[in-house]
Amino acid sequence: MVLRNFRNEARDDYLEAILMITQEKGHCRSINIAETLDVTKPSVSVAVSKLIDAGLIVMDEEKLIHFTGEGRVIAEQTLAKHNYLKEFLMKAGIDDETAEREACAMEHGLSQESFEKLQAYYSIN
Repeated sequence: MVLRNFRNEARDDYLEAILMITQEKGHCRSINIAETLDVTKPSVSVAVSKLIDAGLIVMDEEKLIHFTGEGRVIAEQTLAKHNYLKEFLMKAGIDDETAEREACAMEHGLSQESFEKLQAYYSIN
């Protein structure tokens, strides 16, 4: 992942990773993000600074990363889109690895409004 400009796609990927790490470990540090996204520590440092500047996360004195209200909403929406789209693709017969990759690509181009309408129309429970 290249962070030449911190577009919504990169922002969403980082926020989604922070949420998943926090759900799994109970906390998140920069090193966890680097491992999860397979990026360098300097790349994470730049991204975390941008997320802090954008008011989406904060870092405490122990270097633990926490969401602001807005950051959590974006992270939860992104993860919900990803999970729904992956499941939708798999139910259509697409293999797990392809569904994972394509859900990640699709989640960024789909507005929250369109996602909610798609989700309501195509219930996949």
